[in-house]
Amino acid sequence: MSPCDEFSLKALSYLDDRLHGQELDEFRAHLEVCSNCRMSLETERALSQLLHRSRPLYSSPPALRARVAAVLEQHSASIGAHENFYDRLLRRVGSGLTDPVRRVARLRLIMATLAVTALILAFVPSAMRQVRAGNYVETAVATHRSYLDGNLVLGIRSDSPEQVTSWFTGKVPFQFRLPQSTPGIPAYQLSGASLVSYQGSPAALVIYEKQKERISLLVASSQSAVVAGGEEVRSGALMFHYRTDQGFKVVTWSNHGLSYALVSSVSGSARESCMVCHQSMADHQNFRSGR
Repeated sequence: MSPCDEFSLKALSYLDDRLHGQELDEFRAHLEVCSNCRMSLETERALSQLLHRSRPLYSSPPALRARVAAVLEQHSASIGAHENFYDRLLRRVGSGLTDPVRRVARLRLIMATLAVTALILAFVPSAMRQVRAGNYVETAVATHRSYLDGNLVLGIRSDSPEQVTSWFTGKVPFQFRLPQSTPGIPAYQLSGASLVSYQGSPAALVIYEKQKERISLLVASSQSAVVAGGEEVRSGALMFHYRTDQGFKVVTWSNHGLSYALVSSVSGSARESCMVCHQSMADHQNFRSGR
């Protein structure tokens, strides 16, 4: 069994604070050198938090939870050693052919089981995508709040998109370019930028100002940052996702392998905040207030 396989079996125990001593030290050491496992752990944590917020009114007894966790861990550890599911299914079907009544009952049970399995398999990827998208929004909001509270210092202070773009060169593992400046006074003034982290990888944070308001734009690779959910509005080839989180307006979208999260508390519609990026573009009138 590879270290990553062992990691996946211990992830739930780690999130439940059930790892101790050398086992905990080895788990944390693996996290420091494996970005894929860090990403998997964040996904598990986000899903756990979502389920916790949606928990029922009455919790199950500790003994029952422990038994379920043990069964899940035992099942995960033995997947590779067990025979193919469909081979077992066919053999069980064949074993019931001698009794027509039992055969019909068993076939009905199998069909119902397959239907439930299909629903689960269809739901889980969508649910995980929503969880990862929610995690990206939460990170963008937390980073924005950290800047507002004075806990995040800008790496560069400049109102020049060209200088900010040049500053990010070699600092992030993707190509990122701000729209070039145009003559005149922009509605949203570029203040500067900083280097932050998302899912263990460098990400770009750009800060804008409008009067006394601060607006942040978090940019990360779409390989780690998922965009989904919220109120969806299509503009050309792009799909924008609007939502409110902790009192902040958040707009997310993806384009050319990058995921963007724009966070602000400016007055007006969330759509108007897209002017941060579009104020120098030909379609800027499409994002004015009242449209």
